[in-house]
Amino acid sequence: MSTLRTELQDAGAAASAGVLETRLTGLSREEFARTVWARTALLTHRASDFSDLFSADAVDELISRRGLRTPFLRVAKDGATLPESSFTASAGVGATISDQLDDTALSRAFADGATLVLQALQRTWAPVADFSARLSTELGHPVQANAYVTPPQNRGFDDHYDVHDVFVLQIEGTKHWRVHEPVHPDPLPDQPWTDRRSAVAEAAKDKASIDAVLAPGDVLYLPRGWLHAAQAQGDVSIHLTLGIHSWTRYALAEQLAHSALAALRDDPRMRRTLPLGVDGPAGEIDIVRERLVAAVTEADSAPLFHRTRRGHGRPAPLGPLAQLRAVDGLGPESPVRLREALEARLEGSRLTTRVGRLDFPETDLPSVTRLLDGETRTAGELGVALVGRLLRAGVLVPAEQ
Repeated sequence: MSTLRTELQDAGAAASAGVLETRLTGLSREEFARTVWARTALLTHRASDFSDLFSADAVDELISRRGLRTPFLRVAKDGATLPESSFTASAGVGATISDQLDDTALSRAFADGATLVLQALQRTWAPVADFSARLSTELGHPVQANAYVTPPQNRGFDDHYDVHDVFVLQIEGTKHWRVHEPVHPDPLPDQPWTDRRSAVAEAAKDKASIDAVLAPGDVLYLPRGWLHAAQAQGDVSIHLTLGIHSWTRYALAEQLAHSALAALRDDPRMRRTLPLGVDGPAGEIDIVRERLVAAVTEADSAPLFHRTRRGHGRPAPLGPLAQLRAVDGLGPESPVRLREALEARLEGSRLTTRVGRLDFPETDLPSVTRLLDGETRTAGELGVALVGRLLRAGVLVPAEQ
């Protein structure tokens, strides 16, 4: 059963509260996890003012001045995605790449009723990137951000479901949403709605779980698999969709299976050729099954899981010039902190991060352990030589004075 909340944010919310509570749902992380996460849709009216994240001016700047290329934009009309060639072109001398956005073509398409979908804003628009990173850290799952810009009285996509959870943040204008419960709960990434097109179309005819108009500041949370379609009202509608690419038990099973198979490669018995003249492999399958079960039981999939997880995101931005200045001006009083979103793990004497691996002598391990809490430290506290090495490696960054 879906949930409706009407919540006006308290400007004096505790500084320790995360963005789930202060910007998106009004619920603490614990309450959201217990009552909503991956269970039900949630509509929160007047959740926050999102003008600091995105706007119509941001749309115009990204399309006309940033030199974006595909696939940073999709264009949809009447439920279909338009070919990239219809809205891209070369940008002229010095920028002759042929798939850059053509703002004139996009202006015409938008005036003709097409929806503009700015994709991966966590890579192209700093306020959205910072917000997405904070939400990803809070949830423990990767987050991507798209913006949907829809002309009045139009809708870009028919009823469908996503294979990831979403938070919909209404930025400007209004949009009418109809939400239905899943026809295929908790779909995996390779189980798109198009595989169940008929079931989706039939379910969309039923009474909606949520039938509401979202206004600026409203937030809609949808677990993966929940059906939805939306139509702009009398003005241009802009909303952000934060896609949560949830880790699943199936993903953990994949990591466990990969770890077990890797171990079996080192087992001489498993590399052995099957006998000649075998009428049926039943006996061999029993042997393999026994060894596979043992390998799964003994496998430690954590290192592979964390390596895969690191590959699904990027660390916080790093300014090369600022980093060089920090190294050149390094002294005992220089404040530093761990770079955000590194997915840093200390395993023995090795620090593994999204920017590589570093091995340390035993004497440095207490300092490395201290810096992993993310607090600001001085170079003198950690060791100037160690801090210099970590600044050059992109693990530490200068902290604000």
